[in-house]
Amino acid sequence: MSKPKVGFYWCASCGGCEEAVVDLAEAILDVVNAVDIVFWPVALDFKRSDLENMKDGEMAVCFVNGAIRTSEQEEMAELLRSKSQLLVAFGSCSQLGGIPGMANFFTRESILAKVYNDAPTVVNSEGTRPQEETTVAEGILPLPAFAPTVRTLDQTVEVDYYLPGCPPPVKLIAGAVTAILESKLPPKGSILAPNVALCDECPRKETKPDKLLVKEFKRPHQIQIDPQKCLLDQGLLCMGPATRSGCEAACIGGNMPCTGCLGPTDDIIDYGGKALSAMASILDSNDEQEIARLLNQIADPAGTFYRYCLPASLLHRSILPAKNGGVKV
Repeated sequence: MSKPKVGFYWCASCGGCEEAVVDLAEAILDVVNAVDIVFWPVALDFKRSDLENMKDGEMAVCFVNGAIRTSEQEEMAELLRSKSQLLVAFGSCSQLGGIPGMANFFTRESILAKVYNDAPTVVNSEGTRPQEETTVAEGILPLPAFAPTVRTLDQTVEVDYYLPGCPPPVKLIAGAVTAILESKLPPKGSILAPNVALCDECPRKETKPDKLLVKEFKRPHQIQIDPQKCLLDQGLLCMGPATRSGCEAACIGGNMPCTGCLGPTDDIIDYGGKALSAMASILDSNDEQEIARLLNQIADPAGTFYRYCLPASLLHRSILPAKNGGVKV
């Protein structure tokens, strides 16, 4: 009996999801023994032509990490979709847009100008910018185009399942692979992680007051963090109330607040809105000016509440005036 064929691919992301696969450690040997990896160009010598030569649906499953920003990534997503029976959005960037998705706070032009012209370390007197084609001896060679906006994988192609996290926790990866191999998957479209908030599995939940109120928001470098006490009760912006569990509270175990990488539970429409609402609900004030002062203590509200999820949110992208670097609508 032939092994199921599996693929992995990397779009707009940092590479941490690829490392998470390797972090399976000796368990990866069980995966290798159970499947036939037929496409994983970041780790093995596979070419695009290898993928193109496959029959449609030849791969049992393909795990795609990273958001979609370039024309090449869109083409690869479409190709991987056609060659895979199951397509899994692997990690925050693929599922929600991730850190690359914060580029949606700016226009395509402002990003290119900053990177190729205006950054203090750039010397580019000719004003050279990336081109979408170039002439070589064989003719005109098309190059990847930089799209106006960052998209999630499911805003580009149909996705069957989601593995959340930045990167996905090893335990969730192992569970997903096992469910696929044993044909024990939940309904299509499911997120392969517990559908409860992180606070539910937080080792400090017993120290969270029944009536949690804060008079000041603080950043981790500003205080000596108590390793036993609820981080919210210490005035730290911990996204646990709005974030899906499944990471075994890894950041909190490191005495740092949750930043929200596993995204929302199923009942949340907009993660950033939910996180903002959760923080607003614990402010110990009814005075409008005092509330404004407290909220001004959050150094980067957009980056804090939409760090991993802007492309998947109701906002999707900035609506600032174009002159401020935002998107003209």
